Amino acid sequence: MKRYQVVGIGNAVVDVLTRADDSFLDHMGIEKGIMQLIERPRAETLYGAMEDRVQAPGGSVANTLAGLGNLGLQTAFIGRVKDDALGTFYAEAMEEIGTRFVNAPVAGGELPTSRCMIFVSPDGERSMNTYLGISAELGPDDVDEDVAANAEVVFLEGYLFDKPKGKEAFQSLARACRAAGGRAGIAISDPFCVERHREDFLRLIEHELDYVIGNEAEIRALYQNDDLESDLAAVSSICPLVICTRSGDGVTIMQEGVRTDVAVDKIVPVDATGAGDQFAAGFLYGLVSGADMETCGRMGHAAAGEVISHMGPRPERKLMDVFAEAGLV
Repeated sequence: MKRYQVVGIGNAVVDVLTRADDSFLDHMGIEKGIMQLIERPRAETLYGAMEDRVQAPGGSVANTLAGLGNLGLQTAFIGRVKDDALGTFYAEAMEEIGTRFVNAPVAGGELPTSRCMIFVSPDGERSMNTYLGISAELGPDDVDEDVAANAEVVFLEGYLFDKPKGKEAFQSLARACRAAGGRAGIAISDPFCVERHREDFLRLIEHELDYVIGNEAEIRALYQNDDLESDLAAVSSICPLVICTRSGDGVTIMQEGVRTDVAVDKIVPVDATGAGDQFAAGFLYGLVSGADMETCGRMGHAAAGEVISHMGPRPERKLMDVFAEAGLV
């Protein structure tokens, strides 16, 4: 038995959320519905413009681990924070939800703890402005190979690809996990991230990973065209398990050449923040529990449906209760 069912590696980012209409976004020069990387002065400006802020530990993979912890799995997170107020808050908050925060906050780090200002529109779209800070310095020295070897599954965050040290950390974690009989996979994270690092993404997927999760835009970005079907065939030829979320059209899963399409009930989101992260949590719970692909997909949909029903990127209800109501457990 492994010590952890899932170990994640990614940006340790404090999420700061507020509501904002389109006119506010235009006034502040915020592009709606995407994630933008910003520098420290811009981060301070946007933070000062936010009203009725809600603060929570975030980051894509960390949100997924929160969902998995909600489901009772043993998890750990490899991330980098400073020993400032936000960093201490982040590390303690992860431990409180049952996820081991592997790396102690860095004493006297030059860069502050990362934060993401999220502006939620009335239609549920989220516009994210992320200052990466110290998390962008995550590297192979931060990877505890004993933790990796004791993971059934490791889950990587594509955003870390923007720094060479992040790529090296990915490789160290994936190789240590797989060498000990575990499985490694990635959330592609963002089509713009793919465009910046396409060859490295494809090389990693083909040679180092057992599964990949991405939405339609991210999968298409791997091959620079608009033919999703050919792109699914291409990526599934180099990776044993491919999961493509398709918004209101559900999810397409390709496992060893076998295709499974899982429909989704369309609902109007209160806040779409964290939908993909919690889909991953539900899917990975099914994967490590030995469920079939259709059940894994339905668990992903159920977890995502819960999180978009309220503000914030993490579940407010027990996801096992949500699964039970959907007839999944």
